[in-house]
Amino acid sequence: MGKLRQVADGVWVRQSEWVWSNSVVVRGDEGLIVIDPGINGSELDQLADDVDQLGDPVVAGFCTHPHWDHLLWHSRFGDVPRYATPAATRVATEARERAQAMAAQSASGIPLELIGLLTPLPANGGPVPGEIIEHQAHAVGHAAILLADRGVLLVGDMLSDVLIPLLDMRQDDQVDAYEKSLDRLDEAARHADVVVPGHGAVAEGPQVAARLAADRAYIDALRRGKEPFDTRLGPHADWLQGPHRSNQEQARGR
Repeated sequence: MGKLRQVADGVWVRQSEWVWSNSVVVRGDEGLIVIDPGINGSELDQLADDVDQLGDPVVAGFCTHPHWDHLLWHSRFGDVPRYATPAATRVATEARERAQAMAAQSASGIPLELIGLLTPLPANGGPVPGEIIEHQAHAVGHAAILLADRGVLLVGDMLSDVLIPLLDMRQDDQVDAYEKSLDRLDEAARHADVVVPGHGAVAEGPQVAARLAADRAYIDALRRGKEPFDTRLGPHADWLQGPHRSNQEQARGR
């Protein structure tokens, strides 16, 4: 896991070794907001060290969506509200024990008792800066954050250079939901020069349009029942073949 790296004014990213997961720290008017911190306990400790060096207090957390690897926390970030959209909060609360079990199986040294303790984000956004863009692709209540004044779009598990679009098997019409979400992210990206995905490299400049185009092409292939030509699939990523087949099966059954 690398050091906390500044990608824009008041926006920092630190990447985990686990599926290239990105923890994000944003400076708001009241202090720091820690977004999707992870993954292993040692990495959370290192992230807390880096956050301490920023000199401002952590005033809130934010969870982009209710999957276990985005529901983590560390006591050193403080006993502060950890926000998500109301829909994501509901799902995370209902599935908290399952998330704890998955975290215990997949990572090490995580404070399991702190997983998924979320509060619905108030309509005015509370201390979380920027515009919340909620959609239903990938997970219920998935949220992106547009920090237009800084030219940054935080997209959660979308627009990755290492992960194909992953449909939510618990929701119907995910192909439609994904297309609609990409339309909304495309509009938001017109106000951003930097896109930070939940997994993979930060995209800048023309890379942003390329990420959108790659996800659109993949989803279009699913809709047409064709095998996509996608550089994220291949011998280097055998572990994605299972999720890819699940996507195809869900698309055929829509």
